[in-house]
Amino acid sequence: MKLQAWIGLRSGIVIYLDTHVVVRLYTQTVDGLSATVLQLLEQEDDIRISPMARLEIEYLYEIKRINEQAITIIDSLESSIGLVTCNAPFGTVSKAAESLNWTRDPFDRLIVAQASLYDALLITKDEKIRLNYNHAIW
Repeated sequence: MKLQAWIGLRSGIVIYLDTHVVVRLYTQTVDGLSATVLQLLEQEDDIRISPMARLEIEYLYEIKRINEQAITIIDSLESSIGLVTCNAPFGTVSKAAESLNWTRDPFDRLIVAQASLYDALLITKDEKIRLNYNHAIW
């Protein structure tokens, strides 16, 4: 079943955001996001990130790829779009990540594993993720 049809059949969709999407939303740089993604972000109430995305944002700040710390970005999006950090047990997430051998990136592996636990959409520009996770969308 195509992803668009799958989305249309579901109500109360759970959406996870990849790290770069979180940063884009914070900086209000939404160019490149599809109309479907923008509509989903406006309509849905259950928008989450993996704690690994939060850690990756802090890492990007530390290496000076972005100018704001994770706490600033996440707190802002919690207020503005209702973003929630998922609290699934780390052991469960890491076990799900064990089978994701198509990537060696630990951030991607855990972010995808977290979304997969809930059979959730994952908004990502990452082509490798989109090729390997059926519910990834850009």
